[in-house]
Amino acid sequence: MRVWQLVDGRSLGGIERHVATLVTALAARGYDAEAVLWRDYPESPWRDQLTADRIPHRVLAGTIASLVEALRRDRPALVHTHGYKANLIGRLVARALSIPVVSSFHSGERGPFPVSLYQQVDEASSFLAPRIAVSDEISRRLPWRSHVVRNFLNVSERVPSAALPRRVGFIGRLSHEKGPDLFCEIAELGPPDVEWHVWGDGPMRHDLEARYGGRVVFNGLTLDVAKALASIGLLAMPSRAEGLPMAALEALAAGVPLLASRVGGLPDVIEHDRTGWLFDAGDTTAAAELVDRWSVLAPAAVPALRAGCHSLVRDRYSDTAVVPEFIAIYEAAGLAVRRRTSTTESRGASASLT
Repeated sequence: MRVWQLVDGRSLGGIERHVATLVTALAARGYDAEAVLWRDYPESPWRDQLTADRIPHRVLAGTIASLVEALRRDRPALVHTHGYKANLIGRLVARALSIPVVSSFHSGERGPFPVSLYQQVDEASSFLAPRIAVSDEISRRLPWRSHVVRNFLNVSERVPSAALPRRVGFIGRLSHEKGPDLFCEIAELGPPDVEWHVWGDGPMRHDLEARYGGRVVFNGLTLDVAKALASIGLLAMPSRAEGLPMAALEALAAGVPLLASRVGGLPDVIEHDRTGWLFDAGDTTAAAELVDRWSVLAPAAVPALRAGCHSLVRDRYSDTAVVPEFIAIYEAAGLAVRRRTSTTESRGASASLT
């Protein structure tokens, strides 16, 4: 059964990594899954990344006509849309062609106008398909009841145990809602013997690099998040608004603790002194004090900290724990039921409703 994951795919961020992970997990369970990009953006490296990782994908022409033609030709068993543009267009076209469709909502923040208007229209019209939210906060914002299904990873069984480097990192888009300016303020307040690194690009980069370049290293966009995570001992996420960032799960799976603001789904993955530390959004003084706390951890405490990070993602955010929830929603939406061949695939068959 062919299952499309339709997404605009303009950048290489959390939504794109989530889609790639979901395609891989569905394929491992016998579904003919593929990522379907609304159009090709020459400045985006995501298509090259999909090719390098051998993830099935196709690229449309960025027009409704190209979507209609592809759906009529291939008749996927279900279309799963991600992001406001794919949601708005994909829902209408799939329903018009009598193809089952579900929509995911990933964003914890409102974009600037006119994006904010598109997001509101997307949410208001989401009654046209079953809705999936990646956090309780996003689910509460939607005007219609939604399934809450967290982001997930294919988690290695290897538990990291090496010493944590004295380096704090930020990985994400350099835009206001992600708080890269707050990260730089924390760096200026933090311990002088700790390194501070940023991986990412966006509208705030030029000004931040000009102001904080002497204290913070700006590495630009990375296609190898795992390599960046291997080089840091703490991932800071001082977001002003958030869903459930893939980077947070990727860090924890790598045994890297989090320092994060209390927004979106971040409090769900941070257990104090076990997987990281929380602070109130915007409170850079409190955040810097928590960096001090991390920096003086006794070496003997590090293996337990790293194991706690890894086990949280393995137990609650692995593909084994989460993918059955997606499949249950797909089947309720009209995807033909597959015969289960293992107890693992049937575990967690019902998703939570908010």
